[in-house]
Amino acid sequence: MKRVLVIVPFPMTEENRDLRRAQLDAVKLGPDITFEFRSVRAAPKNYVSASDMALAEIGVLEAGLKAESEGYEAVCVDTVSDSGVAALRSELSIPVIGPGRASVLMALLLGKRFSILAMWPHWRHFYEKTLMELGVGHACASIRSLDAIPDNQGLLGGKKDETFEALAELATSCVNDDGADVILLGSTTMHQAHAYLSSRLSVPVINPGPLSYKLAEAALGLGLSHSRAAFPTSPASQADLIHRMLDGA
Repeated sequence: MKRVLVIVPFPMTEENRDLRRAQLDAVKLGPDITFEFRSVRAAPKNYVSASDMALAEIGVLEAGLKAESEGYEAVCVDTVSDSGVAALRSELSIPVIGPGRASVLMALLLGKRFSILAMWPHWRHFYEKTLMELGVGHACASIRSLDAIPDNQGLLGGKKDETFEALAELATSCVNDDGADVILLGSTTMHQAHAYLSSRLSVPVINPGPLSYKLAEAALGLGLSHSRAAFPTSPASQADLIHRMLDGA
């Protein structure tokens, strides 16, 4: 049985992790692979500032440093910001998959222009970073968002009906007004809205978390992992130091 570690980028209870684990219900996976969810020990309240992003990187990196020695064969990071992905690739030889870049690249396989649908305008910075690094900003028709402070613990909670409808209206504007032919959900915390949006829209809607799980399965099946030329290892690993930092915190 292949084991994949999914790193949840916020400390949370098992009950709240179950809301993240529910993303597995949206994808068909083979019987020989299992996904185990682990929360980070430290994280920012949300991903707004540069210092927030630095802490997110450290938290995700620390949570996954021992994944390979623990017997996991791949790692997925449960945030569209892809926090910690590059750092973990420099420490691990097993595949490390982030849903942010994966969603953008999948959109370009499925269409010509995509829009990113978000909960909160303060997330725009990490979408723009991904677009800039990939050099595909020209293919992004728009980034539209609600003005709703996201709940990284309870996700959409008791606000599903009103939130689903508001997101559907935004997505329709992305298609009709901005010219998008693919919609990307801007956060794995939005996965509960995916089925509703898919039923309401005439274009594909990419659900980033489940996409990352399927890509991890594909990478393992193909015997592929990230390039060591692109993600070199450090000549002196600081893994013990990073663990001690979190122990102290």
